[in-house]
Amino acid sequence: MTSMTAVVKASAGPGAELEQVEIPEAKGKDVLVEVAASSICGTDVHIFDWNDWARAHIHPPRVFGHEMSGRIVAVGEEVRGLAPGDFIAAETHVVDGTCPQCRRGLYHLCENPRLLGVDRDGSFARYVLLPAENCWRNAPGLSPEVAALQEPFGNAVHAATAGPLKDAAVAIFGAGPIGLCAVGIARAEGAAAVFVVEPNPFRRELAERMGAAAVFGPSDRTAEELRRANGGLGLDVALEMSGHPSAVEQGLLSLHHGAWMSLLGIGDRPVTLDLNDLVVTKSVTLHGIFGRRVWDTWERTSRYLSTGAVDVRALITHRFALSDFQEAMAQMKSGRSGKVVLLPDGGQSSPKGGSP
Repeated sequence: MTSMTAVVKASAGPGAELEQVEIPEAKGKDVLVEVAASSICGTDVHIFDWNDWARAHIHPPRVFGHEMSGRIVAVGEEVRGLAPGDFIAAETHVVDGTCPQCRRGLYHLCENPRLLGVDRDGSFARYVLLPAENCWRNAPGLSPEVAALQEPFGNAVHAATAGPLKDAAVAIFGAGPIGLCAVGIARAEGAAAVFVVEPNPFRRELAERMGAAAVFGPSDRTAEELRRANGGLGLDVALEMSGHPSAVEQGLLSLHHGAWMSLLGIGDRPVTLDLNDLVVTKSVTLHGIFGRRVWDTWERTSRYLSTGAVDVRALITHRFALSDFQEAMAQMKSGRSGKVVLLPDGGQSSPKGGSP
């Protein structure tokens, strides 16, 4: 067998197609992985829709997809420490290893990253080629679907653990999958209360299932509502996962003096703020969050998931065969899903999730 089925962004425009492409060969320091599960990310939706970001970053043809798990089937001649049969997930930022940030060990801040499914072919396929150094050995007992979620879960870990959470009142703005993961992380870290702000009713329900103390729809009074829910006090932590300008402002308004905030969401337009009143004179600490710390975040992620400290199974709301990609993408864009997972060996839509 020399070819495989893959989801390909074949041309510069909306949509994507199932095509037969050549199976890559593991050479040098690369490994060939048979994909067990690959979940759809917001980035994949951008590529499918061909928005401004995709037009600037994608050069068709490109197999996309990056949140994945699978088993190694072949290794290059220079690979050490990995072997066929190893069950792995992928760190999706392929770094140059030579820029100043990489030399400092800050690989997540590499100045010249090549992203899986963006700059190199990704995981919406039967097989994917990965650098051996980007493979994370999964903890025993993780299902393929949960193992694939470690990449976005790691974003939530990076954002949520940028400061202390124990006994904190926490507000999470945006209940997409990363925001929903952050609910579980904050609870696992001993937060006193976790509040969620989200416009989508389906995802507000998921936030409640993940253990949010109260869930709100966004408004220009969100900060006031959050303070009231916290007994009239300002909050200790805000985790901004949406990138929406009003969410950033309301998050800062909700905080007390000396609190901290993580900014993970990337918005479609610039944010204008009164930094004097919202940040400087309140001595609020802001953390800009990108990717995952390699490999510190992965170690934390593995502990949360393998020990059961955070259960993400409720977030996996739909499973589809890779061949049903168009239906899976439509479900992802419907607003009535959590994580949508593609299974190369075939899958079944599961509206209420279920055991992985």
